[in-house]
Parts: sequence; C-alpha cells; structure tokens
Amino acid sequence: MNAASREELITTLRQRFEKNMPRHAGIDWKAVQARLESSPAKLQVLAEMERTGGEPDVIGHDKKTGEYVFCDCAPESPAGRRSLCYDRAALDARKANKPGGSAVEMAAAIGIEILTEQQYRELQQLGEFDLKTSSWIATPDEIRKRGGAIFCDRRYDHVFVYHNGAESYYAARGFRGRLRV
Repeated sequence: MNAASREELITTLRQRFEKNMPRHAGIDWKAVQARLESSPAKLQVLAEMERTGGEPDVIGHDKKTGEYVFCDCAPESPAGRRSLCYDRAALDARKANKPGGSAVEMAAAIGIEILTEQQYRELQQLGEFDLKTSSWIATPDEIRKRGGAIFCDRRYDHVFVYHNGAESYYAARGFRGRLRV
C-alpha cells in the first residue's frame, strides 16, 4: 500500500470513528492510529474490508493485549461479499449454478474472522445492522457436519438466527468479519 492510499484509508477510518463515537466510548483515536501505523499488514486487511463494502470501525479494545477490535459496520451485509455459499465443501457440493466463492474462503483470503453468533449479537447492541440483508456466521461443527450453516439478520427490532443448507447462496446474504489490530 503506497503512502497516499494509506493516508486516505486512515482518514476514512478516523472520520467513521468520529462519526460513530457510541461504538467505541472511551477509546482514543490517536492510540488507534498509532497502532494502525505500526501494523502495515493489518492496515492492508482493513483496506480490503473497506474495498468490499464492510465499512470497518473500532468496536472494542483488549486491554490485556492492547489490540483494537475492528468490525464490519456497514448498515447491510457488505455488498462485495454477497452471493456466496458457506464454505469450500458447500461450493464443491453444488452441481449447477455455483456461486463465485464461499464466505469462509473469502474471509480467510481477506484475513478476517467471520463473526460468531455472540459477536453478531454484540454488534447489534451498537446499532441496527442487516435490516434488509443477512450475514453468514461461524457455524458450529455439529451443524456443519449435517450439511447446514447458520446466518443472522435483524427484523422487528430482534436478532434472528436461522439455518440453511451450506451450499445455498442469495444476493442479499453475505458475511461480516472482525480484525484485531
């Protein structure tokens, strides 16, 4: 990432941080920026989260490690990460009309972790997300072994967890991720 791109991304992240202070009460931007500037590889991951429509923002701080937690905070599931089945096994199982990829593989390629159900519910405490879309979440092995995968959305001011075949994909379903910096 060249200096101009790095500066543009940091400016975008700072402006989003300042606009959404309730997401990170008590966290100082200067400390976050110092951490970002000392982590060029993580900055590159944040750039990819941004490029794919995630609108990453700080949602927490781990005082033990000093890491800041960034999460996709786009109002709807990131547009550049939709129409994906759950994982490689699901993608391989499709005989026809295969999607362009899988959520698990794309998350790994970006360098982020897919949210767990608990993390998704915690994110929903910071705002209203996925009012029109849904997001795949990390699926427990016992569900995945049976061919299923789970996803969440927010409707009627409640967070819902659903199941689907892991090989399914929809234009309005993507995934959200987290990154520790």
